[in-house]
Amino acid sequence: MRYVVIGAGAVGGAVGGRLAEAGHEVVLVARGAQYEALRTGGLRLVTPEGARTHRLPVVDRPEALGLTAKDVLLLAVKTQDSAAALDAWSVRPVAGGGTAGERLPLICAQNGVESERLALRRFHRVYGMCVWLPATFVRPGEVLAAGTPLTGILHLGRYPTGTDGTARLIAAGLEKSKLLTPVVPDVMRWKYGKLLSNLANAIEAVTGPIGGQAALDLFERARTEGTAVLTAAGIDPVGREQQAAVRAGRIRFEPFDGSPRGGGSSWQSLSRGTGTVEADFLNGEIVLLGRLHGVPTPVNEVLRRTANAFARERREAGSMPVAELVALVDAERP
Repeated sequence: MRYVVIGAGAVGGAVGGRLAEAGHEVVLVARGAQYEALRTGGLRLVTPEGARTHRLPVVDRPEALGLTAKDVLLLAVKTQDSAAALDAWSVRPVAGGGTAGERLPLICAQNGVESERLALRRFHRVYGMCVWLPATFVRPGEVLAAGTPLTGILHLGRYPTGTDGTARLIAAGLEKSKLLTPVVPDVMRWKYGKLLSNLANAIEAVTGPIGGQAALDLFERARTEGTAVLTAAGIDPVGREQQAAVRAGRIRFEPFDGSPRGGGSSWQSLSRGTGTVEADFLNGEIVLLGRLHGVPTPVNEVLRRTANAFARERREAGSMPVAELVALVDAERP
C-alpha cells in the first residue's frame, strides 16, 4: 500500500512520519508555506525519542500525483476544507481505469462527524477514524508528537458501520508505526464520544489551554448540552470510561523540554493565522442537532460564534480572559 496523506499538518504529519519510519510508502499533500517547507527541507517529526527528518514525496495538488490501485487516501485536513479536497481528489483517474472515488479507500482522520457524510457523496469506500494523537503543528515543516509509548490511538471502521479486510490491512500497517489501531464496527460512536471532548477546543482557542476551574466548568456546561443533544438525537457515543480504558497505560503526554503542551487543533489554527477554525463542525454540530431536535444549546452557540470571530479577525490565540468568555455565555441565556 501507498499512503497519500491529504493534509500534512499535526495529525497527517505525525501519521505520515511514523508510517515512513516503519518502511511504508508515503506521499504528503500540503499547501502554501507547509508545502514549500516539506519540499525543500523535509518533514521534521519530533517525538519523545528525538527528532528525525523525513524526505518524503510531497505534492500541492492532485494533478501532480498519479494514482494507482494500491493507494490509500488519508484525509487529514480540517473539516471546513473537506469538501474542496474531496471534490479535487475523487475525480482523479486511477491507473487501470476508473476514478479515486470509484476505486480507492478514503479514511477520514479528522475531528467531528461531518466529513464522512461529505465523503460518501463522492467515494464508494469511506472509513471513519477516531484520532487520539497529541500533536502540534505551528511552524512550517515541523510536527511535534508528544505521545508515548504510543504516538496515537486510531479507531478505524467502515462508514457508516462495519469492518472489512481493507480496514484490517490498514490497521496492521499503522500498528507497526506506533499507532494502535483497533478495527471497530461502530467507529462513529467513537467519533461522537471524541466530539464531546472536542467541545473544549473553542474554549482553549479563545482563552488558552484549559486548566483553571472557570474554564473547566464552562467545558462541562458545553458537554452537558452536547450529551443532551445526542440523547435527543438517539446517538449513543462511547463514554469517558471506555475511552480512558483504551488509553490507560498506552499513551501519555511527555513534554520535550519540560514546558507545558500548547493548545489543540483549533488553538493551532489561530496561532498559524489560517483565518478559519473548525468550530462549525464541533460546537456547531451540537448547535445543528439541537435545532433539529428542539434542544437549546446557548453555550455551544456562543463558543462557535466566538471562535469563528477570533479566526476571521485573526485575533491572538488564547487572548480572551476566561471570565469574559463566561460573561458572553451567560448573556446568551433567555
